[in-house]
Formats: sequence, structure tokens, C-alpha cells
Amino acid sequence: MTSKNMQQLGDLDEVDHELVRLLIGNARMTNADLASAAGIAQSTCITRVRSLVSRGVIAGFSANVEPAALGLATQVLISVTLRAGARAHLSDFMTAMQNQPEVVQVFFLGGSEDFMVHLAVKDSDQVREFVLENLSSNATVASTRTNMVFEHFHKGPLV
Repeated sequence: MTSKNMQQLGDLDEVDHELVRLLIGNARMTNADLASAAGIAQSTCITRVRSLVSRGVIAGFSANVEPAALGLATQVLISVTLRAGARAHLSDFMTAMQNQPEVVQVFFLGGSEDFMVHLAVKDSDQVREFVLENLSSNATVASTRTNMVFEHFHKGPLV
């Protein structure tokens, strides 16, 4: 994102913030309903939403799916530390993780670990397979630590 776009992100007014808040609550809201809830004209609403998208404030619209409903009842968070000499491969590692179907999210961290990889899988056997095939066999990975997710709460993006 360019510095010009970053400046535009800070230029949000109360109406923009309200539109974002409403869309976080229901991204499938019609333009008519969104305009009514925000107290603006429909033409103004669609123009502002398009502007929020083009400026990168709204990165996309998606459905939140419950992994267990898809047979993915096991979720884990894997902390990954890369070898000191492998720092040049941070981007490659991130891309490799993003391309794995089991990966829900990947976070690049500042701190003692380099990445947090969030998996949604069928069972612990799939976790073991993922770790062996994608992490333990990866020459850039120094260590991993796996934590089971027993329960989660998804609020959505912060506003």
C-alpha cells in the first residue's frame, strides 16, 4: 500500500466509519438497507462503499464458515521459528503456508517466534501430517510449538 493510500485511510469521516461498522455486522446488507441504516442517500452510499474498497479500507467481502460444519473439527495454532540464517526466506515461508489448504491464517510476528500458523483439520492425524510434511522437513524451520484450540470466538475485524 502506498503512503498516499495510507494517508487516505486516516481520512475516514463518521459516515465512513458507520458504513464499515454496519458492513462488518452484515456484509450481505443491500445498498438500500445500508444507506438507510447510515442515514444517507443510496447513491452516496454506493459511491462511499466503492471508495472504501478502492482505498483498501475494505479488503473484501467474505463468509465466516464454521470449520466443524465442514468436518474440520480440530483447530491448532502452530508457532514457528525459522533458523537464524533463513531470515531471507520469510516471504517464501509465508507463501508456502498460504498455499496449504489446511491453513486458515498465517501471522508474521515480532517476538520470539516468527510465524503463527492457524490450521483447521479433520483430526490430530492431519495435524501430525501437516507438521511432518510442511514444517519438520523444511530446512528453514528451527522449531515449532503446537497448541490445540478448544474454543474460539470470532468477532471480526476491528474498527
